[in-house]
Amino acid sequence: MACAAPHPACAQHVAVIVNGSPITTYDIDQRIKFDTLASHKTPARQDVIQELIDEKLKVQNGKKYNLEVTDSQVDTAFGNMASRMHMSGKQLTDALAHQGIDAMTLKAKIRADIAWQQIVRGKFSASLQLNEKEVHDKLTSEKKDDNKDDAGYEYQLRPILFMLPPNPSQQALDSRKREAEQLRARFENCNDGLAFARALRDVIVRDLIVKSSADLQPEYRKMLDGLQVGHLTSPDVTPQGVQMFALCVKKSNKLDNAATKEVRDQIFAQEFQTQAKRYLEQLRHGAMIEVK
Repeated sequence: MACAAPHPACAQHVAVIVNGSPITTYDIDQRIKFDTLASHKTPARQDVIQELIDEKLKVQNGKKYNLEVTDSQVDTAFGNMASRMHMSGKQLTDALAHQGIDAMTLKAKIRADIAWQQIVRGKFSASLQLNEKEVHDKLTSEKKDDNKDDAGYEYQLRPILFMLPPNPSQQALDSRKREAEQLRARFENCNDGLAFARALRDVIVRDLIVKSSADLQPEYRKMLDGLQVGHLTSPDVTPQGVQMFALCVKKSNKLDNAATKEVRDQIFAQEFQTQAKRYLEQLRHGAMIEVK
């Protein structure tokens, strides 16, 4: 059968069997394309095969513990990934297809990652508990607690969304941006400003969200630190519409500063990777892996 584009029906030669579950040459070729797109570097074919073997083992091990990652979980994670790229799930699917990549390739990776996170966290929960003395000692050794830039803050924010229809025209988008900027120019405090925003056409004022500086990427923290309380952030285009955030409260939060969060994350990630690597080696050792 002749194939004009990559498709599962084309080239289904089995390359590896992992505990009875096949990995095809199509799977391998698709993952090479995805990894190349994601990293801007073409991976070695053997490295990709090992990656796919590991993912088979992760998903199979999840089923052993009756941990079945549902399609809904995968689709939600896929949609969240698309949203972070300011795209809808369909737009991300289309963008991948434009590069000759089936969205199921990324979804298979997401499924394995979800299963593995849950397995490792559950199986090694005791060893993954953070020791606050270790966190304190690491902070002290790196002298991060003397860094004034690491002072923690709590931000109370109200998202304001200027809604747009699916696939809006550039004219409609520009119009909503202008309306958002007009609101931003007259917004002086949350009490009056939020009430005014609610009265606008097709505008939603969402529930209060609370974020600490430790929760935020440096660029977002810098933006909020430079914003006066009672004012709005710059408009940002999202898949749902044009969104801004009203900064209603900003207060010091010494118990949850960025340096402490960073150290906690580092220690957890190191222990997680140690346990995950050791356990994956055990799974490989006990697996039936047949290379065709």
